[in-house]
Amino acid sequence: QLQLVESGGGLVQAGGSLRLSCAASGRTFSGNAMGWFRQAPGKEREFVAALSWSGKSTNYADSVKGRFTISRDNAKNTVYLQMNSLKPEDTAVYYCAGANGPVNLTPRHFNSWGQGTQVTVSS
Repeated sequence: QLQLVESGGGLVQAGGSLRLSCAASGRTFSGNAMGWFRQAPGKEREFVAALSWSGKSTNYADSVKGRFTISRDNAKNTVYLQMNSLKPEDTAVYYCAGANGPVNLTPRHFNSWGQGTQVTVSS
C-alpha cells in the first residue's frame, strides 16, 4: 500500500486557483498511476483526474476539463492537482489516490487513499 498525505487545500474565491500536493511513501510510487477524487457534503465521492506512471496519459472528469491539471514528479514521490477558475461547486474534500497498476486510469482501479484536504470556494 502507498501512504498518501495531501496538502494545499484552503479557502479561495470563485475564479481563483489552488494547487494541491500529495506526498507518497511505501511501495514504489513511480510504478503506479495516481489520481484525485473529491467528496462534497451529502454527496458520494467522485473521480476528478488521473495520471499514468509516466505522466503521458491522463483522464479527467468532464466537470474539470480545461480548468484542472494533474501532474507528478516521480523524483519527489509527489502528485499535484493545479485547479484554476475555481467554482463554488468545486467545494469538497479532495483525496489523493493510488491505482493498482501503472496505467489504470479508471476510478475502480484506485485502492490507496490519503486522508483528504478541504477545498472551499466562496461565491
